This record gives sequence, C-alpha cells and structure tokens, in this order.
Amino acid sequence: MGPLAKTIKKQKGLVSFDPQAFLATVGVARSITECPKGYKIFSQGDPANAVFYIQQGRVRLKVKSKQNKEAVIAILGAGDFLGEDCLIGQTVSLATATAIAPSFILRIEKDEMVRVLHEEHAFSDLFVPYVLWRNLRAREDLVDQLFNSSEQRLARTLLLLANSGKEGTPEAVVPEINQETLAGMIGTTRSRVSFFMNKFKKLGFIDYKDGLRVHKSLLNIVLHD
Repeated sequence: MGPLAKTIKKQKGLVSFDPQAFLATVGVARSITECPKGYKIFSQGDPANAVFYIQQGRVRLKVKSKQNKEAVIAILGAGDFLGEDCLIGQTVSLATATAIAPSFILRIEKDEMVRVLHEEHAFSDLFVPYVLWRNLRAREDLVDQLFNSSEQRLARTLLLLANSGKEGTPEAVVPEINQETLAGMIGTTRSRVSFFMNKFKKLGFIDYKDGLRVHKSLLNIVLHD
C-alpha cells in the first residue's frame, strides 16, 4: 500500500472535504463493485476512462505481448489505485487487472477524478504523493530486473509482499500469491521459484506456519552481491 496522506481540512468557515469518505462511498460518477476472486476489473486493450481504488482485497496487474508472453507487473492491495494512466491521455488499458482475492473496488469516472483533483486540494495532496511513490516503485522494479539475479528478485518480491519493513513478527504472505504468479513477477520459471523457495526454507528465511511467512533475514539474499 502506498503512503496515503492524512485528511487535510479546508480553511475555516468552508465545508471540509474528506478524501477517505470520498473513496469509501458511492456518489456522482462513483460506483462500488464487489469482486469475487478471478473477476476482471478491466482487460488489456479496454477503453481507459476511469480510475479504480481498491477498498478491500488484492489485485494482480498482468500484461501480454503480441507474442503471447505474459508478465505480472504488480500485485496491489487495499489503498492502491488502478487505471490512473487515463489522467495523462492514455486511451486504452495497458494491462489486465484481476482480483486475486475477494475485493471491493471503487470506480471513479475520469471526468469526476479530474474535477476532484482540481477542486479539492485535500484529495490531490493524497493522490499526487501516491502516484510519485508508484513511479519510484516502478523504477526500483526496473533496476531489480536489470541488475539482480532471479534469486534476489524473488527475495525482494517476497519482502515487499510481506511488508517486511514493519516491526514485529514476520508478516504472512497472502496464500493467493502462488509460485506461478511469483514466477511471472520476477521473470523466471515456476521450477526456479520452487528451487529458491526450498532453499529459503532450509536457510530459515521463510516458513509455512499458518501460511507462508517471510523473515526479515531474507534481506541478506537481496543485499548479497
């Protein structure tokens, strides 16, 4: 989840705008869909005319080349946005977004999203840092693909999915992230993912108690030169 800013109130005497309330409710040009696992929110090539917000659940973004090669480019969760490319003139969706867990998705029509960004500074103060954060993550992912081994890429992906930066005990990686999805995310085969997962388990970096858990010590693999 991105670093969403706290609600910012307007000047005294004016009606305050609550971004979180806006993202939690239906309204003008806003609708909420309850999506079962496997539901396609939008497909690659569909018209790009709305921004989506994940209220609850988890969504996979996948792209397919003309040669039918597929790659998972992101796994997003509650608090993340989808389809924001339409705001800069993108007319078709460049990826397929699929719910990989039961999800509640808010759809905001493009014109309404543009209006709110222009008129409500509290909302733009929330949305702009999020977009910058996503851009930074995309650059980090590109560097990861260019310079790190598949083992390091898998370790980094597991740490990110587990939100390993938090204090406390290891975080559980959601069970719907299977080895095939992980292989698609890091650009390798499922058999290689299986090999590395077994290695991580033997080294004590992960365990399977109450689901897959990732220990912060897995960072040693990412930092290994």
